[in-house]
Amino acid sequence: MNPKRSLSFLRWIALALIFTAVLLTVYNLIGYSRIRGNFPPGMKIGGVAVGGLDRQKAAERLVQAYGVAIEIRYNTAVIQVKPAVMGFELDLENMLSAADLQRVNQPFWSGFWEYLWNQQADTADIPLSSRLAEDRLRGYLRDEIASRYDSPPSAAIPVAGSTNFSGGTPGTTLDIDRAVILIKDALQSPANRVVNLSLKKVAPPRPSFQNLQILLQQIITESFDGLAEVYLQDMQTNQELHFAVNKNETIKPDVAFTAASTMKIPIMVSVFKRAKEPLQPSIGDQITLMIDRSDNPPADKLMSEVLEANTGPLVVSQDMAALGLSNTFLGGYFYQGAPLLKRFTTTANSRTDFNTNPDQYNQTTPMEMGLLLADMYDCANTGGGTFSAVFSGEISQNECRQMIAYLAKNKIGVLLEAGLPEGTQFAHKHGWVTDSTDGVIHTMQDAGIVYSPGGNYVITVYLYHPVQVVFDPVNIMYAQLSRAVYNYFNLAVD
Repeated sequence: MNPKRSLSFLRWIALALIFTAVLLTVYNLIGYSRIRGNFPPGMKIGGVAVGGLDRQKAAERLVQAYGVAIEIRYNTAVIQVKPAVMGFELDLENMLSAADLQRVNQPFWSGFWEYLWNQQADTADIPLSSRLAEDRLRGYLRDEIASRYDSPPSAAIPVAGSTNFSGGTPGTTLDIDRAVILIKDALQSPANRVVNLSLKKVAPPRPSFQNLQILLQQIITESFDGLAEVYLQDMQTNQELHFAVNKNETIKPDVAFTAASTMKIPIMVSVFKRAKEPLQPSIGDQITLMIDRSDNPPADKLMSEVLEANTGPLVVSQDMAALGLSNTFLGGYFYQGAPLLKRFTTTANSRTDFNTNPDQYNQTTPMEMGLLLADMYDCANTGGGTFSAVFSGEISQNECRQMIAYLAKNKIGVLLEAGLPEGTQFAHKHGWVTDSTDGVIHTMQDAGIVYSPGGNYVITVYLYHPVQVVFDPVNIMYAQLSRAVYNYFNLAVD
């Protein structure tokens, strides 16, 4: 064998292998360069796979993924909404630039080496970058969804011939704040594009005070042909209802009535204004007898010993005038034969259109007695109100609470109290007067504060009849009025 010829053959083989290796390297370099021009395999932008795609195709895929309509569900209704309608748009330039930066930052030869060994380069996902016009989204939810799919509640209405109200129906409204959060999440997810909207139940509103007045007037006209004046104040809203009915016809309210034993509420206020804290037990005992047992001698004793020996009733009148209750006064003591200390002329007793022949010794109007109770409630509840402004530092919050506690002990089981459910706290004072000339009752009153689950309120009902207030039918009417108002504040919901 010729050694030279054998060596030449080996050289050719080596050259062929080198040439083949160069060809393979060049071929792989060309392939890698093409791949390097695209986003690396495994790369995701905003959760969307864009590996192997160039910049334009990656942008198209992102627009396609995030342009899918959001499916919004409102109960059984299904609404398809394009993201652009809700003010959503992608920040493509920002995301693609971040992806490009990650692509070009990888060293060329280390990337080529990984390519030769079929190894996938580590890539970090590019987070979603987008913009959302929240005011536009809220406007869409309000104007297109809520306005179309919300169902308003229906108010209860009085049931004719009863003290009840038909149960109102609750409504449904879109919780827009919660919906914005849920839709934001869906818009920023390429996979979870369904939103179940959060809804809020809306309690049925109470009927208007006007509807309540109609019901109360129906109760009065069916039971009583004299004068009935009603004052009601919602202690949550301070809304008032005030009307008077005489012989089935509505008349102007603020008629002067004999205050009778309801005058003992102003007396108690004046006593607490002047008595020192803590209240002496002897004074507390007299207040109990005055309020709970409705005795007159304890009232006279309190006025003479705590207020002023000779003019105690006038002190009470001065306190009421200071509170702005100019129609409420006490002109003398309760005992038989007590002198009239002062003759009061008021707006109420100066009316010429209606006259209840009120006692010249003690008078009030249903509204003023109601306002006094409301002032007491505010003082007990917050420590503020009219008492704080007028009697600054003279009547404390604790004293107001004590006054209400005394009134709450007055349990009689008739009149307004008879219409309240068992266990309802009712701080009140009632009264009636038997006329000394004919021996019958012409005037009857009940005034108090009701504490109920559906809201607290002040109610006063004063009656007058020129012939006679017959107790039994009137007592039933008081209970019906009280029950109707209680039902108004504590509506049942269907």
